[in-house]
Amino acid sequence: MIDRTRCAQLSVLAGKSARELSELARTFLRCAGEQLYVGIYYSRWLIEQLEQHDPRAGLGDRNIRSLIMFVEELNHALHAALQFKRGIREIASEDFARNLELQAQVDTYLVLLLFVAFFRKPQRISRADRRWLHFHLFVRQCPDAFRDANLRGRYLETSQLAATYTHYLDTLNGQRRLDEIRRFHSLDYSGKRERILALMESTSK
Repeated sequence: MIDRTRCAQLSVLAGKSARELSELARTFLRCAGEQLYVGIYYSRWLIEQLEQHDPRAGLGDRNIRSLIMFVEELNHALHAALQFKRGIREIASEDFARNLELQAQVDTYLVLLLFVAFFRKPQRISRADRRWLHFHLFVRQCPDAFRDANLRGRYLETSQLAATYTHYLDTLNGQRRLDEIRRFHSLDYSGKRERILALMESTSK
């Protein structure tokens, strides 16, 4: 975990386009030899929001966005470490960044489903619940707000792919769903993208 001062320093080192990313929560990665260094920053405002509207007491419009940011940054760090452990060292590549972003959006959706399921007991998660999560995770994103074309393309593509894939996951039950999640996780970005596009093609027939 890093503080605001260190976050500002690393943001400068990350380059001009990085300044467009959220100042509320950030994950920084640096590779040195056979070591991966990870820095996670959460703003004081974000932590205060989660403390005041604790998701463990209930999930709603007041805390959903804060929880999404919190979970996504942890997910970036986790999957960057897993990729590094597998021998992947190109952490500055665009495919690496898109892979982390796509995986984080899918995983965050699954985590939020668990939160909703916990508070819905003994009832099942409804279609309205899933639409609400999709709205906050995918529909509310504004990739067009990025001035940098690369960032704009990254977030536009990954949000569309994640929305499509999570819709597909919602159609699966039990072991099929678990097997699909494991298969998806093992793929690199091009593999994930091809998998989702193939699913889109099969469902359109």
